[in-house]
Amino acid sequence: MSRNYYMAGNWKMHMTRSAAAQLAQEMVNQLRDGKHKYLVAPSFTLLETVSAVIEGSNIRLGAQNCAPEEQGAHTGEVSVLQLKDLGVQTIILGHSERRHNYKEDDALINKKVKLALKHGFEVILCIGELLEEREAGKVEEVCERQTVKGLEGVTDLSNVVIAYEPVWAIGTGKTATPQDAEAVHAFVRKVIARLYSEDAASKIIIQYGGSVKPENAAELMAMQNIDGALVGGASLKTESFVPIAKFS
Repeated sequence: MSRNYYMAGNWKMHMTRSAAAQLAQEMVNQLRDGKHKYLVAPSFTLLETVSAVIEGSNIRLGAQNCAPEEQGAHTGEVSVLQLKDLGVQTIILGHSERRHNYKEDDALINKKVKLALKHGFEVILCIGELLEEREAGKVEEVCERQTVKGLEGVTDLSNVVIAYEPVWAIGTGKTATPQDAEAVHAFVRKVIARLYSEDAASKIIIQYGGSVKPENAAELMAMQNIDGALVGGASLKTESFVPIAKFS
């Protein structure tokens, strides 16, 4: 089963509109001949600006989060209806920064996943263990729980992507070895096969995230079960993101 590579940039909380427009335009210019699937996910305040720049290109527009409710008295939140209105196609959910810094639990993430899928969005569900969980031998336990609970009640995986991000490797410069990452990706695929089917498991895209750089992208992508990257810091400059995105 050949899966298409999916290279995504999570811009996190960086940039103003003019800088975002410039970066997005550079990405459009430099990725137009790329043969993989691409996405950029800017901050909420930049979505309209970036949407206008990448419209008609081969780059998808992603959001970094969404509210668990469609609308109502939820001060400071952004709803799926508002994101759809801005042209967003994909929502990243369960990112480790949301889980650990903002205390989002599996039940809340699952509620968001189901709401986003109901409204036709593609979802990138992030999973991954903390350093202490890895050292305690709990990598598979944590990744299985986050996958199972994150997808509870989801019957169709056609709009679901999973991103494995070992939390200890995000923004630290430490990367899981390609072999370490591959082992977790293969394990998660087995979990999907058990929950859904072998066919669903063979089709689902599982990205790797955690200090992906131009120097290690090709080696990571060469692994059988790694189908792309969710890139943080390196996605903020074309000179680092483009070589990752066009690794082959």
